[in-house]
Amino acid sequence: MGRFADALRRPGLGAVAEVKRRSPSAGDLRPDADPAALAAEYERSGAAAASILVDERFGGTWDDLRAARRAAHLPLLAKGFFSSEEHVRTARDAGADAVLLLLRDLDDTTTRRLLSLAEALGMDALVEAHDAGELDRAVALGAPVIGLNARDLSTFRIDRGAQLELVARAPRDRVVVAESGIESRAQAAAAELAGADAVLVGSTLMRAADPGAKLAELLSRPLVKVCGLTREEDVAVAAEAGADLAGFVLAAGSPRRARGVLPVPETMLSVAVCVGEPVDGQSDLVQLYEREEGKIRGRDGVLLRDGERVATVVDLPWLEDDPSHLERARAVEGRVLLAGGLAPENVREAIDAVQPWAVDAASKLEREPGIKDPERVRAFVRAAR
Repeated sequence: MGRFADALRRPGLGAVAEVKRRSPSAGDLRPDADPAALAAEYERSGAAAASILVDERFGGTWDDLRAARRAAHLPLLAKGFFSSEEHVRTARDAGADAVLLLLRDLDDTTTRRLLSLAEALGMDALVEAHDAGELDRAVALGAPVIGLNARDLSTFRIDRGAQLELVARAPRDRVVVAESGIESRAQAAAAELAGADAVLVGSTLMRAADPGAKLAELLSRPLVKVCGLTREEDVAVAAEAGADLAGFVLAAGSPRRARGVLPVPETMLSVAVCVGEPVDGQSDLVQLYEREEGKIRGRDGVLLRDGERVATVVDLPWLEDDPSHLERARAVEGRVLLAGGLAPENVREAIDAVQPWAVDAASKLEREPGIKDPERVRAFVRAAR
């Protein structure tokens, strides 16, 4: 059993998988949820930690935490509306490794006292903020683990954009957890690229027929990018197939140049593919290549979020091959978006060799430049999974 914060600091995106029977905003989610069985299932499915609701408004009790503790070895977060030292001690005695402290309900003096007590008891605290003011308070209080909630607890409305802005603002020396509203790999990846160390996922898992399988799906890598999209119907095919990233080539001279970044569903992130300099567009990410004389683009590129590099694009030279391509990709540190000649027939071999963060295909999925073959798109996503 490890400390909560330590588990979330591990490389890659972690998940705090939640057990809650009901939600004030959504009503009953899984009234018959067995916290022991779910905690064990989450542990098998790759969760970094589990969050156990102990408040009756969510259908939870302290016995749920005790049951989860007996069944699983992963760190446990006790989640409720805690405001006293007695609450923290009760959580520790019931088996919690961490407690939730809601800045919305606590003043700085109380929060500081409870943080100190948790540390003295060998526990962590997830200090939760909902806006910029609360984030600033959490930082000033020295909270090592900060949760940034996308849900307004007064209206229950989800604002992922505001959450991602807060995640990006949070100091990188803190453990940052993006909470609420994570329903897809793309949404989890958006939090990861903004700077989150982990996501807390509750309702999505509780509604799933198989919570463990859903958790594994959210955490699975590589992400899959279908690039060179020029038509809304092809975006729809890529989304239906399960692709996570939709690429729109904005570079002049490309045979699959799009007229612009098309709308994508919430299950996908849009990527504007540019050469030389980013084109101002409404994309979630930018894939930027250098210019190269006589060619549409240079060889390798970078993936940018709000102008900040978040991954390395390892590609083939334009219209050329390179036998050392996968070896080069394997040597790159950090997140790798692997592109260049990938197809349904070879993507699994490439994944096994490189273990990339994402894979990217365009020309090998086409009937003609800019026009996708739906069957090849589906086959590529299946093979990459």
